[in-house]
Amino acid sequence: MVYVTLVLCFIASILITPLVKKLAIKIGATDKPNQRKVHQKIMPRLGGLAIFISFILGVLFLRPTDDYSTVIIIGSFIIIITGILDDMFELSAKIKLFGQLAAALTVVLGGVQAEFINVPFIGQVEFGYLSIPLTIIWIVGITNAINLIDGLDGLAAGVSSIALITISGMALLMGDVYVASMGLIVLGSTLGFLVYNFHPAKIFMGDTGALFLGYIISVLALSGFKNVTIVSLIIPVIILGVPISDTLFAIIRRFVNKQPLSAADKSHLHHCLLRLGYSHRQTVLIIYGIAAMFGLAAVIFSQATMWVALLVIAILIIAIEIFAEKIGLVGKDYKPLLKMISQRNR
Repeated sequence: MVYVTLVLCFIASILITPLVKKLAIKIGATDKPNQRKVHQKIMPRLGGLAIFISFILGVLFLRPTDDYSTVIIIGSFIIIITGILDDMFELSAKIKLFGQLAAALTVVLGGVQAEFINVPFIGQVEFGYLSIPLTIIWIVGITNAINLIDGLDGLAAGVSSIALITISGMALLMGDVYVASMGLIVLGSTLGFLVYNFHPAKIFMGDTGALFLGYIISVLALSGFKNVTIVSLIIPVIILGVPISDTLFAIIRRFVNKQPLSAADKSHLHHCLLRLGYSHRQTVLIIYGIAAMFGLAAVIFSQATMWVALLVIAILIIAIEIFAEKIGLVGKDYKPLLKMISQRNR
């Protein structure tokens, strides 16, 4: 039944997206080209609404139930309204953040919280009152991370789909039917939209889609892996390695260049790959490959012993740093690890 719903959501999204495209043009929810953006013409950008409508149809059809299902759906409506308003009127950063906080707080107050972890050699560590702010930071952080990578045709939708496949697959292995069902519903809806969004895109997901996907992925990852060992707590971080690492390097880049955190630039992962000479489509496929490797690493990590898991983490961190320095993700002159390796080889 779950897989039938995935197919139905995929078909629904394919049918609904053209209608949303017409609506976006009619109400002026369009994205105009500028210095920071890659596209050269005005594009409709309300595509996330098609993903959301297909998602709701899937939920109504399958009716996955959980203690937190109601608050998750309420939070999704809050985030989708925020995205629609932003795609129509270009809201200020403060108002967008308010919408994200409202959605996150709805879920957290409804009971979706990381309350404790079991740390090797130490035992159970309770978060206590910190569980609420930590959970809110996680949801808002991942929501914005997905929004930040939404810079090329099909990029955010594809990376989100890979994350959803990993989350749903691991949830099935763990026997968590609710998280697996919700993940596959969103996956089908996103893949249907990707038919129109892959390069050359006919419609953008806009903040309506990026905020919704970031929100639902962060909540499902938290629901599937909360209150477990510290090793398992790292799993969603690995799964979302592409948007998280791109966001972290953006923060480092702005700190190094003495820029405000909210400053926009053209030095994100996809920008760097484009500057290296890769085509639009090649850049997206390369990042898909990186996201898939993160997903595979998460699966290996979850099945490994503690020491092998720590080795996987160490290899990932070193590989990410070397890759970031190679492509100039922080800056052309920021290459501390490569310089250290070069000096040792002399």
